[in-house]
Amino acid sequence: MSAVEHERFMQRALELARGVWGTTHPNPMVGAVIVEDGKIVAEGATAPDGGPHAERLALLARGKPPRPGATLYVTMEPCSTEGRTGACTDAIIASGLKRVVVGAADPNPDHAGRGYEVLRTAGVEVITGVLERECSDLNLIFEHWIRRRTPLLAAKAAVTLDGKVACRTGDSQWITNEDSRANVHHWRRLFPGIAVGAMTVLKDNPRLTARREGDEWCPWRFVFDGLLRTVVDKNLPRVYTDEHRERTIVVTTPHGGLGYVRKLREMGVKVWCLDSATQRVSFAEFRRRCAEEKITGVYFEGGAQLLSELVRDRELDYLFLYRAPLLLADEKAKSIFSGLRPERVKDAVRLRDVRHENFGEDDLTRGHVVYPEKMMVDETMFSLRSG
Repeated sequence: MSAVEHERFMQRALELARGVWGTTHPNPMVGAVIVEDGKIVAEGATAPDGGPHAERLALLARGKPPRPGATLYVTMEPCSTEGRTGACTDAIIASGLKRVVVGAADPNPDHAGRGYEVLRTAGVEVITGVLERECSDLNLIFEHWIRRRTPLLAAKAAVTLDGKVACRTGDSQWITNEDSRANVHHWRRLFPGIAVGAMTVLKDNPRLTARREGDEWCPWRFVFDGLLRTVVDKNLPRVYTDEHRERTIVVTTPHGGLGYVRKLREMGVKVWCLDSATQRVSFAEFRRRCAEEKITGVYFEGGAQLLSELVRDRELDYLFLYRAPLLLADEKAKSIFSGLRPERVKDAVRLRDVRHENFGEDDLTRGHVVYPEKMMVDETMFSLRSG
């Protein structure tokens, strides 16, 4: 079979994996197809946590042993450990399949390559690296989680060409177009949690849900509020009063006041009061708590101070930067990132494994954040958290 045909069938496996977008945590999204005589005869995609993997579902969908010469296409290396559903390599070998085409290797360093070895030892031909970059990109959150056992902390920002997030008046709606904003909801649906600062909640009163094609889904909604300023006013933000309030978690410090903590909990809102010597919430403590709760990824949407602190503390792992063809050219307009003082270009924060997408006239740049060895910080900008 030609490389073009391999890519065609892998594309279909990718489509199946994307069809279970955000529903499989903490497991990866994987798609699989069985091909006989150049035609797809069965398909499968990872079930929610605890359910069968894509390969097993494709074999079940076939309903009978695949024909001689059949090929299984799968976006990630088949698992070779028992787990809760049995090793997929065992199911593949038992089915009689003699060829498997794989997109990306298992990102778990303890397992990477082992599935290939098991299959080849059993006489199965294994072809690897078909649309590898696309298949690997599919599971950003899982890859980070399985390698580090901490959540992927990502940030989204929508800026002008000169990196501004709002005019000097505070006006910011809308910098990016509808297609860009729809893509934000696409990524919201992937992440188990969305986070914002106190000032974003007070100013914008956001819903912090993923809304796509008439469907609304609510992740864990984190509000970073070290002093519990969002609870002071009688008119409480909607994230504390709507039908999803039990999915809201206020992340605060011992400096916020026990009375406000009690008030939130009585309303059904969760509160994480994390140890901190100041009113600033510790991102390291937040990571630790998320890991305990098996929350594998959090998507930070602002404000500018919160995102800047993430970078300052070297805690931001991944960045989504939407850029619109607008130019404010005003030094008093609000920048999305601030607080660093690099003296040389080589001391800048960079992105690696960068991806680019276009949404009409807007563009999205996204990638993993790489910090310089030496990072100069303006400490005076972080004496108080303004969210």
